[in-house]
Amino acid sequence: MASELIPHSPTEDEYKAAHEANAVEIDLNVAEPFDLFAEWLKEAGKKEPNDPNAVAVATVDEDGLPDVRMVLLKDFDAQGFVFYTNTHSAKGQQLDQAGKAALLFHWKSLRRQVRIRGLVSRVSDAEADAYFHSRARASQIGAWASDQSRPMADRFALEKRVAELTLKFGVGPIPRPPHWTGYRVAPLTMEFWRDKPFRLHERVQFNRQTVSDSWDKARLFP
Repeated sequence: MASELIPHSPTEDEYKAAHEANAVEIDLNVAEPFDLFAEWLKEAGKKEPNDPNAVAVATVDEDGLPDVRMVLLKDFDAQGFVFYTNTHSAKGQQLDQAGKAALLFHWKSLRRQVRIRGLVSRVSDAEADAYFHSRARASQIGAWASDQSRPMADRFALEKRVAELTLKFGVGPIPRPPHWTGYRVAPLTMEFWRDKPFRLHERVQFNRQTVSDSWDKARLFP
């Protein structure tokens, strides 16, 4: 039964023992959210066993149906959050069509998450080239070999294409595929969430004021 697979609600003692690390409130004196995000990502790097930079990217298709998947954050600064993908994929097409996306970082070991909503743009060719050539050679070939999101007859079809491209490129440099680049999500809102006992969670939201390029801050009810 499904009920046997779902953990029980925590007891008072379990709540208290699990939330000691998040006892201090988030400081609202910070001028903008990026330093706070960097601090949390740094802590996640010490606590999360796998991929602390993993982030869920939510988009909508042309019919308005939501779609979501996990990717890896590859850069961030005051301009936004960057990840890379095949522009012909469902993800790439939805990002280009809507020009908007939402991100969710969930660091289970820290009992924290960051929600981001914003506007999407492609990174420059120079940025995409630099990141592409920093990847492992096999990953570069993989970017050429995969018709991401399209039907595939079997695994052999992909492996055959990888072998053909490996032979084609030999030992020389591999150019970045024209259909592979990075997307930057420039945040309009960023929400920092921390687990607190008895579902009385802490939520702090930053809203960008586009005219002044400053941030409004507020605490939200859980």
